[in-house]
Amino acid sequence: MRIGELAEAVGVTTRAVRHYHQLGLLPEPERLANGYRDYTLRHAVVLARIRRLTELGLGLAEIRDVLAEDAAAHDTGKELVEVLTELDQDLARQEAAIRERRARLRVLLEAEHLPAEGPVSPELAALFARTAGRVADSPMAALDRQVLALMETAAPPAERERLLTALGSLLESPEAVARVDEVYALLDALADAGPADPRVETAARRLAECTPRELLPDSAAVDHEHAFLRALYAAFAPAQAEVLRRTLRILTEES
Repeated sequence: MRIGELAEAVGVTTRAVRHYHQLGLLPEPERLANGYRDYTLRHAVVLARIRRLTELGLGLAEIRDVLAEDAAAHDTGKELVEVLTELDQDLARQEAAIRERRARLRVLLEAEHLPAEGPVSPELAALFARTAGRVADSPMAALDRQVLALMETAAPPAERERLLTALGSLLESPEAVARVDEVYALLDALADAGPADPRVETAARRLAECTPRELLPDSAAVDHEHAFLRALYAAFAPAQAEVLRRTLRILTEES
């Protein structure tokens, strides 16, 4: 058989046959006097086996291990049952991951309020929903939600849990939410102000009063030159950034 006839008989492309030759999966056949490859039934059997294994989801490296069983002079190939068992275990892990992702999606889709910053965890989405109707037009609140979504994504699991617990305590009552509203209003009013504006100190005090100490870093001292803090300050207007700096100083001095 010629390469086209072999490919058609097995149901693959001639390009695939050449690729399997290059990878050493399919042995090169003898060539006729005219230079054409002369494929035999044995080549068709091996090629059909390669096709079946790829359809099961095996990678070409794994298929090479399986085919190595057939080499009489070598005993380095994996047993087929071992390879298929590994594949089954991998598929089971993928199924579990897909189920978990779908469960998370279902929670988000069934939520009454899907935040613009989403997808976030259901817990953070619920916290955002507590202030959604009150501070919808606050630029500072919108930026704050973006920063919180970033922190939740980047934080290790233990830190993420600590963050959500602290935020939950921050918004545990209507009075607490009202205090947060007041701080957002103070910060919004400083959008066009300079860092020396006298309102900065008041805003910093108010922000410190309603910030849970659990939100502070583990270190007692805050490095204001830390890359994340520099990026955070740069995202705010000068007066607003100064409020954050003073708030951190107040909190670290009192902790």
